[in-house]
Amino acid sequence: MQKSSSSIPEITVFTDGGCINNPGPGGYGIIIIENGKPCELSGGFRLTTNNRMELTAAIEGLKHIGQKSKVTVYSDSRYLVDGISKGWAKTWRANKWRKSDKTRALNVDLWQQLLDLCDQHMVSFQWVEGHAGHPENERCDRLAVENARKKNLPIDPGYELPKKSNQLNIFG
Repeated sequence: MQKSSSSIPEITVFTDGGCINNPGPGGYGIIIIENGKPCELSGGFRLTTNNRMELTAAIEGLKHIGQKSKVTVYSDSRYLVDGISKGWAKTWRANKWRKSDKTRALNVDLWQQLLDLCDQHMVSFQWVEGHAGHPENERCDRLAVENARKKNLPIDPGYELPKKSNQLNIFG
């Protein structure tokens, strides 16, 4: 973590997520650079979607950061980056998880967690082109694929568990 003039730690987080088929077994990879030192995190689920893994990577990366920090998250997911940077997720939440076309937003469970974590830190999201030779993005991709290929992966409770009739559609 680098110290800024206001002594708020500055942390860089690289993320990627994906699935084998979609939906299918999924994984995510994260590299957190704090104090110039990288820390890798990863995981996966037996049945999920690409978008859920992209969101999960960002969530798990931010969860790993203890104190309030200035965080830059790099991702190759337009869904993730635009959802936060363009204010879509905040608007969906304000509209009781309805999109502008009045349909229900997908992955509400994850967007809610991500918005809550963004409120705890000063977070900006930056898009990077995937599979374009960016070293940290490529490493995160490898971690995601390795995890998606593991046996006996846990369930993604937001995707697999049956929803109650009064819950919003969180699948996607």
